[in-house]
Amino acid sequence: MAIDIKICGVNTAESLAAAVRAGANYVGFVFYPPSPRAVTPEQAGALALVVPSSVRKVGLFVDPSDELLAQVLRAVPLDVVQLHGEETPERVRQIRERTGKPVFKAIRIETQDDVSLAHTYEDSADFLLFDAKPPKSMPLSLPGGNGLAFDWGLISGERWKRGWILSGGLTPDNVADAMEQSGATFVDVSSGVEDRPGLKSPEKIEAFVTAARNAKP
Repeated sequence: MAIDIKICGVNTAESLAAAVRAGANYVGFVFYPPSPRAVTPEQAGALALVVPSSVRKVGLFVDPSDELLAQVLRAVPLDVVQLHGEETPERVRQIRERTGKPVFKAIRIETQDDVSLAHTYEDSADFLLFDAKPPKSMPLSLPGGNGLAFDWGLISGERWKRGWILSGGLTPDNVADAMEQSGATFVDVSSGVEDRPGLKSPEKIEAFVTAARNAKP
């Protein structure tokens, strides 16, 4: 069974090279300034120049304006737009049509109600990405990349019209278990392969990709 792997929050030539060398299928650039992984359009554009054609480039946005999307797409040849905010299904559809790019829509999961909400995006997004919903006791949380996992059993056995991606709290140590429990064949990692927020570890990236490839979903 084919496994897809995305390394998100790539912000240096070293982390990009490590992701490509390890065999990641996707690399993600974060266009959300509060994140320690954020890059400018100019920085991402320079990094994108050396991404091989076999690796797809994803831009992560949080409730982006049309102006921001246009600015980034002028500078960066993205293959995919990922939305991590409070975008409605209609807004997701608008962005998909306006940019002409496939869209990944992140849904933060804590309860079965969140899983039900995810189904409302199936007709507008190309892929759904399931991340953990931060607790209210974590007021300084980011829209993603918080290193939190959710109960993978909530999505186990769920039937989806679209492809989906497992994210949230994944590490080289737990990704195989997460894939087995959830049935995921597409995984996304950011903080789980870092030495500190925003600083990717080539060794952890390699270990994560190896563990995911060897998993039995």
